[in-house]
Amino acid sequence: MSRFIKKFVRQDDYVAEVDVELTDDPVGWGPYLSLSDANRLDAVRVALRQGDLSSASRLATIYRLTPIKATA
Repeated sequence: MSRFIKKFVRQDDYVAEVDVELTDDPVGWGPYLSLSDANRLDAVRVALRQGDLSSASRLATIYRLTPIKATA
């Protein structure tokens, strides 16, 4: 049985939202990612680390984090 979820990869001021498929295996360890999904997460992480937003955005939805100050 499989289900789709979103995994988040954070690097500096950016967060990438990556759609992946988790597979439940009643016999083995689970749930687990496919090799291609794991490689996609790694590729997004590397692209963000290198500042290559174009490559990262082809594999995921990219967000920029903006710090805010709350006043009391």
